[in-house]
Amino acid sequence: MQLAELKQAGRNPSLPLTLTLADAAGPADLQLLSLLRVLPGQRYVGAALWRGTPVLAKLLVGGNAARHFQRELEGVRLLAAQGLTTPTLLADGLVEGQGGWLLFEFLGQAQSLDDAWQQVATQPALSDGQQQVIGEALAAVARMHAVGLWQDDLHLDNLLRQGERLYLIDGAGIKAETPGKPLSRQRVLENLGVFFAQLPKRLEPFLEELLVHYLLANAEHALPLEALQKQVDKVRAWRQKDYLDKAGRECSLFSVERSLSKLQAIRRSEVDALSPVLEQADSLIDQGHLYKTGGAASVARVEVGGRALVIKRYNIKNTAHWFKRFWRPSRAWHSWIEGQRLAFLDIATPRPLAVLERRVLGLRGRAYLITDYVDGPDLTECFAPYVDDGQAPQAQVDALVSLMRQLIRERISHGDFKGHNLFWVDGQWSLIDLDAMCQHATQRSFAAAYARDRARLLRNWPSGSALHQRLDALLPRLTE
Repeated sequence: MQLAELKQAGRNPSLPLTLTLADAAGPADLQLLSLLRVLPGQRYVGAALWRGTPVLAKLLVGGNAARHFQRELEGVRLLAAQGLTTPTLLADGLVEGQGGWLLFEFLGQAQSLDDAWQQVATQPALSDGQQQVIGEALAAVARMHAVGLWQDDLHLDNLLRQGERLYLIDGAGIKAETPGKPLSRQRVLENLGVFFAQLPKRLEPFLEELLVHYLLANAEHALPLEALQKQVDKVRAWRQKDYLDKAGRECSLFSVERSLSKLQAIRRSEVDALSPVLEQADSLIDQGHLYKTGGAASVARVEVGGRALVIKRYNIKNTAHWFKRFWRPSRAWHSWIEGQRLAFLDIATPRPLAVLERRVLGLRGRAYLITDYVDGPDLTECFAPYVDDGQAPQAQVDALVSLMRQLIRERISHGDFKGHNLFWVDGQWSLIDLDAMCQHATQRSFAAAYARDRARLLRNWPSGSALHQRLDALLPRLTE
């Protein structure tokens, strides 16, 4: 295969495939064995063999190949020139009309810091394991800043650990202010804002403690916490908008199909498993364990390949109901987006996996939402034994207060805080039934909605009960 033909290979080209490339020593075959990252028709990154040597190949095709090739090459050279640890570039080339390639030494048994983070992500905030991963990353970033460089797409996946060495990768994102001289304070704050904005929000109270790892490797500037927090907030807001936009379009994270007959979105990693589930959703609901049936929605737990899922079908009750619903986004789609929002904000909810709106000539009809099944008691069940004495477990009460504070922080209202919509899972309350959820643009609109949420939550128990009175005293108010 010629390099230019790779542009037509799509997201999943048949492997292994052989490309003929030429360097100073003449033409040779590159055998691409596996793919690690793909941007269809533009970039293919994977493990390969070149002249008998294992390499990491970056293959750039399409109309922007030359520009992307030059950015990558310049970034790699900047890292190497400043003595930073980065994989050795073994060969590169650019052919007009075909594309470019960069072949790096292959780091066997290397692990990205993102993979390392996933192994400790569920540990208590700022555990020793989490500190080690974040500390390694910040030390590497500090060394880069000390020589005038920064990574504008800074995230844990761009740091590879092999044994005791940490490698900086992805030259396309490497920028320079004045190579060899420390980065300016403003640029440092901006770049650290990018880094910290990608960590779970529950780590924000520990920002000062985490920053010590950076300062131990590069103490060139005083870094005011308030200024850093502003950068973190700015980047996080942008990332949230970008992530929610991606949930509605074809990208590396989501597979999205839009036509006159349907709107369908599936987490890309789940496409093979869940496409058949969406096709037979009605029969699976009929065969599953029904929690709710008829009316505006039907909800069932189903077993697919030994895996428990929840399917929620949003019904059209009659013609009048259809006239109210066909012209606006379905409640399934709204719940899909709000579920992604909560997941992004590190607020517990069953992971939204797929959504389908059935359409006729573009007009919406029935819709379906698939989520993970969470196995745990709901709030009503958990607190039922304590209504009279008010002695609900402190851990569950504290978690409820913490959840409300999270919602206040993000200006999110749920819209239906009955006890059956909160489940106790892994030491936290997980929210379901997101049909009416809203993130408010103004504090004024949120204040009224939060007051309704708080009042609805308390109505789960008689107003004169000890439990009601205890929670009323503890749950945060906006007037505090």
